[in-house]
Amino acid sequence: MSRRRHGRGKLPTEPVSLVIESLSHEGRGIAHLDGKVAFVDGALEGEQVSANYVRRRGRFDELKTVEVLNPSSIRVTPPCEFAGLCGGCSLQHMDSDAQIEFKQSVLLEQIQHATGKAPDDIELLPKLQDATQFYRRKARLAVRVVSKKGGGLVGFREKYSSFIADMDDCKVLVEEVAVLIRPLRDLITGLQGCLDIPQIEVAVGEELLNGEDAAGSVSGELRLRVALVFRHLQPLSEADTQSLIQFAQAQSIHLYLQPGGNDTVHKVFPRDSFERLQYYLPEFNLQLNFHPMDFTQINAGINRKIISQALSLLELSHDDTVLDLFCGLGNFTLAAARLAKKVVGVEGSQEMVIRGSENASLNGLSNIEFHAADLFQPISEKDWAAQEYSKIILDPPRSGAIEIISEIANLGAKIIVYISCNPATLARDTAELISAGYQLRAAGVMDMFPHTTHVESMAVFDAGKRPRK
Repeated sequence: MSRRRHGRGKLPTEPVSLVIESLSHEGRGIAHLDGKVAFVDGALEGEQVSANYVRRRGRFDELKTVEVLNPSSIRVTPPCEFAGLCGGCSLQHMDSDAQIEFKQSVLLEQIQHATGKAPDDIELLPKLQDATQFYRRKARLAVRVVSKKGGGLVGFREKYSSFIADMDDCKVLVEEVAVLIRPLRDLITGLQGCLDIPQIEVAVGEELLNGEDAAGSVSGELRLRVALVFRHLQPLSEADTQSLIQFAQAQSIHLYLQPGGNDTVHKVFPRDSFERLQYYLPEFNLQLNFHPMDFTQINAGINRKIISQALSLLELSHDDTVLDLFCGLGNFTLAAARLAKKVVGVEGSQEMVIRGSENASLNGLSNIEFHAADLFQPISEKDWAAQEYSKIILDPPRSGAIEIISEIANLGAKIIVYISCNPATLARDTAELISAGYQLRAAGVMDMFPHTTHVESMAVFDAGKRPRK
């Protein structure tokens, strides 16, 4: 039966029935309707669903599932009651093991597209998983006062909307933050400057309760410590500042204010000058300090497993000199320094280089150098690039490292481990490394962001016979 076509300016109001043929890389169901591709949020492969239109575009339509008529065997009840509304997660309706299988398929498909290697020809690394709830330690919470909602809203944006989800809980944020959503809503509502606070930055660190053991190793229970950074567009009144401090004191959190850019962030509670949180890597006996606005991995459990796997793949010994590119504050650098002769960390941010050096000193590591450099520009003229490296760690941003892949290959390292937050750019760079003479030994995925379509992946490359230029 044919359906009446609707113009792009007016959405049909009646639900339509669709059979889901596959999943897109964004985790949306793919179907066909009226000769067009339909992307269906909340649907799984093989399901028949009833869905409402959200957007109509020239080449495809976007819909949202309202009823599942024939559920998939991997469908589960979302653990969070706000999953259907909040845009923070998109895969809570899929079993956790199926989620990482899906992410692995995305990675393998991207590698095949870029290199021609069939998935069956790629050796797989172990799929790394950890807690699937209450794992998120970094977040940016949107804030808005809406009178018809009864006051302040604090949380993530709604799906397909700029509105803030009306939520008072979250099954992804660590529990110490999730329990603050309702109190924060009440706090914001009562502030004189409530309309001038657009966001709250969340950062969570750890406190080591029992210190070090007799051998100086990190041990004992770790307790989470929350820091909140309130962005405010106008100066806060003294009364509002006191209300925020009282809230921080009552909730045992660290409080920072941000009246302008990142350089204006300052701590107001507790009243000390130490603007740092910490996280620990017990396997390597390391404490890393960071500022709440610094980039750190949001999932501590998976981060520890990624570091362990990456360094194992590098096969480090005390004869190795390691280059860690896009090193940040030393997440891999410091751990590698426990096992290698020397490690050189390079990062684009001078602030992160300073932080890395602070952490090296904090942990008594003298076999590390940190350098600041733009890693999207040629590196061959840099002094640190003239050194000999036996192993390389590569952990670039989403855009990858295509600008310097050929130069990285020319350094002649025996093994390269590439950690990626974007399988498309990892696949592209993999093809370049293969062209430069490296062999892809293995690749795999890590579930850094459970319940989202974010794919964190790792690949390890072995040098071929070509000599260093």
